[in-house]
Amino acid sequence: MPIKQPLLAVSAATLLTLASATALAEMPELNLSGNAEAGKEIAMDRSRGNCIACHVLPGGESPGAIGPALVAMQTRYSSKQDLAQQIWDPTIKNPDAVMPPFGKHGILSDKEFVDVVEYVWSL
Repeated sequence: MPIKQPLLAVSAATLLTLASATALAEMPELNLSGNAEAGKEIAMDRSRGNCIACHVLPGGESPGAIGPALVAMQTRYSSKQDLAQQIWDPTIKNPDAVMPPFGKHGILSDKEFVDVVEYVWSL
């Protein structure tokens, strides 16, 4: 019977890890009314949001060309919530996405995340 106890402990630890990973994947309920100017600063900042590294942004210098140009966002997403979900975890719609899950992985704080969503939604 000593063999069953370590297996039980490993199984419990595995379940907790899986439950935590699932909880992190889901976007929490956030008030998506952010500050677009603050979001623009984060999007253009090469050490924080760094959206400019992969996307063309209006007024941005030396943009990347990995992702699509961030223009006409309100015609490309049915709601700000849909856009937020894409930024939170792009692997939900495309498991092979190269864009990092900014929310799911905690790359941005909730406030920074909401500000970036507000800025991108305004484009």
